[in-house]
Amino acid sequence: MPVSWTSCVRKRTSNGRTTPSVRRSSRSIGPSGSPAALSKGPAPAASPVASAPRAPGATAGTKALSMTRKTRIDTITLDHPYALAPMAGMTDTAFRRLVKARGGCGLVVTEMVSSEGLVRGIDRTLEYAEYTEEERPVSIQIFGGDPGKMAAAAQVVEGMGADIVDVNMGCPVPKIAKHNAGCSLMREPPHAASVVRAMTDAVSIPVTVKMRAGWDEKTINAPEVARRMENAGAAAVAVHGRTARQSYTGSSDWELIDRVAAGVSVPVFGSGDCVTPEQAVEWTGATRVAGVLIGRGALRNPWIFQQAAALAEGGDPPEVALADRGRFLLDYIDLLLREGEDEAAGFRHVAPGEGAARRRPSRTRQSRERWVINKLRALGSWYTKGEHGGALLRTAINRAGSIDELRGIIRGHYLESDDAPVGAAVALSA
Repeated sequence: MPVSWTSCVRKRTSNGRTTPSVRRSSRSIGPSGSPAALSKGPAPAASPVASAPRAPGATAGTKALSMTRKTRIDTITLDHPYALAPMAGMTDTAFRRLVKARGGCGLVVTEMVSSEGLVRGIDRTLEYAEYTEEERPVSIQIFGGDPGKMAAAAQVVEGMGADIVDVNMGCPVPKIAKHNAGCSLMREPPHAASVVRAMTDAVSIPVTVKMRAGWDEKTINAPEVARRMENAGAAAVAVHGRTARQSYTGSSDWELIDRVAAGVSVPVFGSGDCVTPEQAVEWTGATRVAGVLIGRGALRNPWIFQQAAALAEGGDPPEVALADRGRFLLDYIDLLLREGEDEAAGFRHVAPGEGAARRRPSRTRQSRERWVINKLRALGSWYTKGEHGGALLRTAINRAGSIDELRGIIRGHYLESDDAPVGAAVALSA
């Protein structure tokens, strides 16, 4: 039987605020629970060419994917409903640039950024919030529990030119929760609403919220919290279908996510257990969500967004050559090594009054190399899962003592092997 899905366009009124205007449609669910075939819509206009040097793999004039429907968050239009989820230590600007260059995603969200650090202008915190023009649309996610500081931090984000500011109400890590931030805010819905209201009153860009199912199995309150967030002015919410206590154990409750989407008029994004393009398309078809946030699946397969978009159009997901997977890692190394140069050249959006005059944390050549190696180890622990020889590759990456050695390991595994297609065909366990 048909299942309704809701997309929301928020109309700006004469007083500058926005009110939701709901548009409903329906699509059929196939007998196995997967979405039925979708009719194609008009192709969107090509994305603007970034003023900064393109990330490796990007091509000038590449047209946005033709999607059956677009998702809007207030005035921000996403090319398609598959977005890169925020992941601390992983979704840095280099990774986001490469994902966008290789097929793109509808929206990228930064690593979570401390509201306290933004307001105080702490160098390392400001680095987490920086982004490049080619990443747009971009959402900067902030965390904290004080309404005033969150509002001030949102103003810093707006001053950086970000498209969206997102509130982290999903982080289950104790060092965040003990400061009444992250998912801890869900234990006090009225206070959480006051945080969002302070932010929406302070900025003109859309404010969104990422939450979990609840704090624990006794307080699964995502539907209530989502309604409060909408009433406080949030332009969209995202729900990870696990509780904070679950962390990443068990399964994401997509039935709960569907109930959240049914209970509000703003767009709802679902999250959790989308590690293949087929799963992403299935959940957008079988529930009333406006889109899907993909996290761990993108760390294993950065092309997942492009593949999901193709599947949603009724096509075949493009295969990714083994050599292309290797070039992704090599390009990631290069972007990390030249981060400081890109910022000095003005290619990265920084906080107002910062930029070249800001004192960056000093890194010697040796310490920068060590930092890059550690970043590759973190990404490699996910990226190599499901690959033939992945365990041996992870071991080799973890033992690498220099950038040159790391590059040699990557070339030997990916570029000096048979150019067999992987990616869409690789088995990705949950």
